[in-house]
Amino acid sequence: MIKYLTFGISISFISWIVGMIFNSILLKTKYYKKLSNLNFVTNNKINKCIGIKQFKWIVKNTFFKFFNGKITLKDKNVELSEIRIEMTIAEISHLIGFIFVTVIALYKSISHNYLFGLIIMIANIIMNLYPSLLQQENKRRIDKLIKRKIKTV
Repeated sequence: MIKYLTFGISISFISWIVGMIFNSILLKTKYYKKLSNLNFVTNNKINKCIGIKQFKWIVKNTFFKFFNGKITLKDKNVELSEIRIEMTIAEISHLIGFIFVTVIALYKSISHNYLFGLIIMIANIIMNLYPSLLQQENKRRIDKLIKRKIKTV
């Protein structure tokens, strides 16, 4: 069981690199604009039910806050559109990583056993899907700020 969990966490970390590589390729395509406006969960009640608020607290208050320093609102003069771009990059990289690990989990479920695939998917959900959903929520909040800023200008 520990072997399965270790493998799941390791492959999820590796998927971050895979996600960044494929995201940099996708960034140069015409489809990226469509991908940058993804919203899987738009309802705040659903976000609350699945624990995005708790996940956000974990990211903000643990070592995970050091992983992407470009996505912070340090002062009021920061360019919101630049932060949104960085959020989109992080979101899509995590989604690509999620798909990558899902394929591996399916393979391990078939080739080894279902428990192996399930444990990989649990690690994958925590390390790729939840960060992506959190970025989507943050992008919605940034979009509101951008609209408010445009109205005042």
